[in-house]
Amino acid sequence: MPDLLVVEAIAGWADDPAIATRLHVLEHRHAVEYVHLEVADLDRGRLRVTSDAGVDYAVALPRGTGLADGAVLVLDDDRAVVVRSGVARRLALRAVDTAAALRLGFLAGHLHWKVDQLDDRLLVHLQGPEAEYTARVADLLASGRVERCDDE
Repeated sequence: MPDLLVVEAIAGWADDPAIATRLHVLEHRHAVEYVHLEVADLDRGRLRVTSDAGVDYAVALPRGTGLADGAVLVLDDDRAVVVRSGVARRLALRAVDTAAALRLGFLAGHLHWKVDQLDDRLLVHLQGPEAEYTARVADLLASGRVERCDDE
């Protein structure tokens, strides 16, 4: 694999239904990389970035082409590279008992959520609307067996 891959066009947008379907398939194969950009960098047509998989990309877009959150820089049968911009969004959850913790952990794994654990909290890295995540654990949240702890 080359040391630096060149991207000269946006392959599409993550919210396009056809592309979202392809991204979903690639996510199951752990073949989606994310490039995190500051909002100020979205207007740049030329920049060098490193994905969360450690791959370096040289972005050289045509004049007048802008980046935005959800821009897909690479989309092929083996991988996708998606732009994420702005402040990383997270949902912090805490289970109040062992059974709820097991259920929450099972759901996070089954749904392929990107998560970190910090002390007794599960930090879910949101890659879509927050409501899509909370809907999947609505019964646990409503029962009080899992609580949100975003402010900690």
